Amino acid sequence: MEVRLIAFTPEPEKVVAAAARLCYSSGAVPELLSGLEAENSARLVEKLYKMGHLSTFEHASFQFSVDGVSRALSHQLVRHRIASYAQRSQRYVRETGFSFVTPPSVRENPEALRRFQAAMEFLRDGYEALAREVPPEDARYILPNACATSLLVTMNARALLHFFELRACTRAQWEIRELARRMLALAREAAPHLFRLAGPPCETGGVCPEGEMSCKRGKARNQHAEQLSHRET
Repeated sequence: MEVRLIAFTPEPEKVVAAAARLCYSSGAVPELLSGLEAENSARLVEKLYKMGHLSTFEHASFQFSVDGVSRALSHQLVRHRIASYAQRSQRYVRETGFSFVTPPSVRENPEALRRFQAAMEFLRDGYEALAREVPPEDARYILPNACATSLLVTMNARALLHFFELRACTRAQWEIRELARRMLALAREAAPHLFRLAGPPCETGGVCPEGEMSCKRGKARNQHAEQLSHRET
């Protein structure tokens, strides 16, 4: 898996802060931007985050290139609808000799790995033979979810926060969890105050919303939060 942050809104934290100030100011946006210092922007951004006022976060966008991930991952990723995606087409691009993603559980089991690799070779041969007889758009029907792909992903900061909350969780599927963790590290480097508190709820707030479906760490923290809630009431 290779993940790169290839572009983002210039001075994203300053843009978010200016958008927030605009709601309560008679000044124009250029005036608000010129009057904002980095320290003031950071303080306002974190205040907005803690208050849950995230609509202004939508004005900062981030674009990631993602390579070497599986179609199984991309099927999960596009369920995050407030985003824009471009993906290598299996209709127009021949997948002759396609590369594939091998799950860790398969790599760690010699017999499972042998079966998996044999299945991939069988599908490669089948695809190549079929693609000589029918259009690639029809031959692709036998390609596996393991088939590697490339994507361009664009999300605004608010959508990314939601994505990190769900997909950086230990209960998320291993591949998309790895993607989320890498994207979060890159986003946090570009806009540290926008994403300082980003991540799964058990890490950012000590509470897991998954209830009985929590991982062990989540359950322990969830029970602790419930105990505190009972004491307060």
